[in-house]
Amino acid sequence: MVADNKVYEEVLWPYRLIGNLLLLGSIWLLTMGIITLRHDLVGKQIDSLLAEIYNKTANAGWGLDDITIEGRFKTSKEDILEVMRLQRGDNILEIDLDEICRRLEDLPWIKKVSVTRRYFPNVIHISITEKEVKSIWQYQNEFYPIDEEGEIIKTEYVPQANILQIIGEDAPKHFNALLKIVETEPELFARLKAAHLISKRRWNLIFDDVEKGVTVKMPEENLAGMWKKLAKLDKTQGILKRKLTFIDLRLKNKVVVGLSKSDTEKKVKH
Repeated sequence: MVADNKVYEEVLWPYRLIGNLLLLGSIWLLTMGIITLRHDLVGKQIDSLLAEIYNKTANAGWGLDDITIEGRFKTSKEDILEVMRLQRGDNILEIDLDEICRRLEDLPWIKKVSVTRRYFPNVIHISITEKEVKSIWQYQNEFYPIDEEGEIIKTEYVPQANILQIIGEDAPKHFNALLKIVETEPELFARLKAAHLISKRRWNLIFDDVEKGVTVKMPEENLAGMWKKLAKLDKTQGILKRKLTFIDLRLKNKVVVGLSKSDTEKKVKH
């Protein structure tokens, strides 16, 4: 029995050795991992190496020569350069393009932007798509430019003569849905001067003149259908060219109109 035990132990010792080595190796890897995480040795070494590479490449002809910009109309060049924080001679390989994109997208007029590197000469190229003002929101005696998404453009803006005016609390939130409908009839849309959101539910549309034009009372439901009906009435009967104060399309199968004061007086005299 003793001899058999010795033979058995001689057979097992290599496996025990391998097992112990694997255990020690696992402990060593775990320990080094903890040390690395605590002290960020790998990260520091990589950062140091990259810094050295950037310094050498900058001196070897990889310095920034210029910045080019396309698509800029409302955004000032000074604002763009300020948020980019770049200088001539900066290493073009070191510039973080994603970070520059994020900074530029924070500017009020910028809707979309792309930033690319170009070499020999070394150029950072900025391509910008700016927001388009689709309406002016009048609220509490203040005016705010609204883009095609119904979002407020948070910047100073001088209203243009032909910009649609929207009125009412929460009007910008509902404007995008309205815009998709009214743009389906371009000729009629061109005459639309103001849109007043009533009780956050439905629109009154004012044509030709904000103060003296015809007000069309649109229903809460089936706005698209009533818009097409209005376009048809104007094409076939010229309803918006008549001397009316309002047109009410809220009732099914019925159009109610209000005559202007001067036209009513003429009818009374006759």
